Formats: sequence, structure tokens, C-alpha cells
Amino acid sequence: MAIEQSVSWWCYVYLGVDPVDLLQTARSIGYTAMELVPVDQFALVRDQGMKIATHQLHVPLEQGISHSKYWDDIKRQSEESLKLAVEWDIPFLIAFSGNREGLDDARGAENAIKHLEPLARAAESAGIVLILELLNSKVNHPDYQCDRTDWGVQVVSAVDSPYARLLYDIYHMQVMEGDVIQTIRDNHQWFAHYHTAGVPGRNEIGATQELNYPAICRAIAETGFNGYIGQEFMPLGDWKAALQQAYDACNVE
Repeated sequence: MAIEQSVSWWCYVYLGVDPVDLLQTARSIGYTAMELVPVDQFALVRDQGMKIATHQLHVPLEQGISHSKYWDDIKRQSEESLKLAVEWDIPFLIAFSGNREGLDDARGAENAIKHLEPLARAAESAGIVLILELLNSKVNHPDYQCDRTDWGVQVVSAVDSPYARLLYDIYHMQVMEGDVIQTIRDNHQWFAHYHTAGVPGRNEIGATQELNYPAICRAIAETGFNGYIGQEFMPLGDWKAALQQAYDACNVE
């Protein structure tokens, strides 16, 4: 059975793409869900026959679970996000470590574990999976703490809940550490969601960049993965052709 694929809303809206055109095009290609959709567009997505795969647990991503000083606000936001996820049948909510702000990785992990544990308990009660996102700190998100797979695995494994997992962003981790396929094989039990983009540039995932997405997606499929692979690249050319090409590249058995 082929893995379901989703599309990140923001990558196309920034281009000025009409939302209805985006939804209808994505659905016609074979995508089943959208990601990171503004709340005021949830009804439009549903009306166009698409699901919503992910939403943010809290924002901004620079102020995350590694720091106790943001805890009250994160807890408040998470309660609201969980209610939305239940109402709109959103299976995954994205959490962020936040930036280091001078915090060493050991203390950051300790804080993240402490804060993610009660969030995971609340998520379990709601039937929603929290996914801590791995992002690169080299190019796009300077100082972000959850910028390596081993740090993320340390956190979610210590929380020890099936409702606390990682969002393995293939683009971001190629920038930071490479070795994508072996990392997936070694750590797939901690990965509940995947994002794509081409390296370098975060653009189309075709032959002009260095990652072999058909091979990567076959490796993901071999793990028995049954979640979403989310396309999160910013197309430079024809966006419809880019979405079709990306779907085909990741449409493996």
C-alpha cells in the first residue's frame, strides 16, 4: 500500500496560489491532506475533500519546550490546539524545541522531557500524536536546539509515550547530518511524520538536487510506515508540475 502524501499550505500561498486551485490540484494528483493550514481555512480544506494532517501545537518555533520560561504560554496554546485537533480530526500536532538561547544541550533535553511528558499525556487523552520537529540550525533556523536526530530521539524516548514522536524533516537533516536512509532505518520507530524538500535550496525534489527521494521513500516504506510524507518545498518553476513530480517520486510501495 502506498504511503499517503500531504502538502504544506504555506509553500504555495506565499507564491500567491489561489487556495481552491491548490486544493483541487493537489487532490487531483493524489494528495489526501494539507498541512499547516490557517485555522480560518480549515472549512475550505474539508469542503474540498481534503484532510488536515498537521497543525502547530504552539508558536513561535523559536520559543519552545527547552525553556521553562515559555511553559505557561505553551501549555495554554497546547490546550487550544488539542481542542482544534479533535474537532477537525487532525492526527498530528507539531511541537518545537525552541532556540538554545545559551542553554546547553543536556539541560535543554532535560527541560524538553519534563515539558513534553504532560503534553503527551494530554495528547493521549485526545488521541493526537505530538511530533517534535527536527530543523536545521545551519541555514534556516539559527540556534534551534532540536537540530540533530540523536537529540530528538533522546527526548522522545525518555518521554516513553507513543503519543510523543519526531517529525523527521529530510531536508533539514540532510543539511545538518546527512546519512538519511541509514538514519531512517536505525530510528524509524521514533518517526511519526516526514517532510521533504530539495537540497540545496529547499526547492523542487527532482533531479536538480542531491537527495534521491524515490530511494528514501522506499526505505521509509520498508519500515512499515503508515503515516504521511509531507511535501514542504518552495517551487521555483511550475508549481503544479512540481507537485506532480514530487508525488510521483514519493509514490512507492
